[in-house]
Amino acid sequence: MKPIRKAVFPVAGLGTRFLPATKAMPKEMLPIVDKPLIQYAVEEAIAAGITDLIFVTGRNKRAIEDHFDNVPELEAELQAKNKQEMLEIVRSVLPSHVNCIYTRQSAPLGLGHAVLCAAPIVGDEPFAVLLADDLIDATTPVTQQLIEAAHKHEGSILAIQNVQPQDTSRYGIVSGIPAGPDTTRVSGIIEKPAPEEAPSTLGVVGRYVLEPEIFQHLRRTQAGVGGEIQLTDGIASLLENQSVFGLQYEGLRYDCGSKAGFFQATVELGRKYHGLG
Repeated sequence: MKPIRKAVFPVAGLGTRFLPATKAMPKEMLPIVDKPLIQYAVEEAIAAGITDLIFVTGRNKRAIEDHFDNVPELEAELQAKNKQEMLEIVRSVLPSHVNCIYTRQSAPLGLGHAVLCAAPIVGDEPFAVLLADDLIDATTPVTQQLIEAAHKHEGSILAIQNVQPQDTSRYGIVSGIPAGPDTTRVSGIIEKPAPEEAPSTLGVVGRYVLEPEIFQHLRRTQAGVGGEIQLTDGIASLLENQSVFGLQYEGLRYDCGSKAGFFQATVELGRKYHGLG
């Protein structure tokens, strides 16, 4: 497998669960303590060796671009007031060796379509996909765990976890056979099945390492659950030609696409990393 240098961040969603906060602010910019959700995902990718960050944006997402851009006026103000700690925080949001690339998803046609929008930029290389809604606190970044597994198994890798049987309708659910103590060779995947139709309780969460052939399959994928082009359906098609594995990663996931998960992440990360009681 080629080196994995690129990561795709689908950030075009409307964030309706967090209205009115997201009426004018991207949900990815909502802060967990002192950093926006998208920065946690970006830091994870960079720690895994990613150098090209591809953001698939939509309308009203300019704040994401601004966040990862330079702000000379702010830096000059902090420098003049000798606020070196704050200055370093601002300058370290994005390391100098990392590139940000932005492309637009013209209509909300689903996660599979959002990933497909990045195809001209990704090209013929394996790449990672990170969903900022899933904040995963891990000693070894989950994206790094997936990249290592991708090189070991020479195939696409999905982050998976055991979910409650009654929650299968919230996830893509995989079936397969063990390929190691924490790895499943995927034989099937279905988007949001009802509990009685789920082939297992192994749910896919928002981290992927995919071979570039996924784009060919997404181009042929028809709208599925919710009338959207599902990444799950593209992966199901990819399975017909290539090996796909699921990795039960090490780390604690917070579903920050829900208010309960967002609140839990704020409380627990605030306590763990900021000494907040």
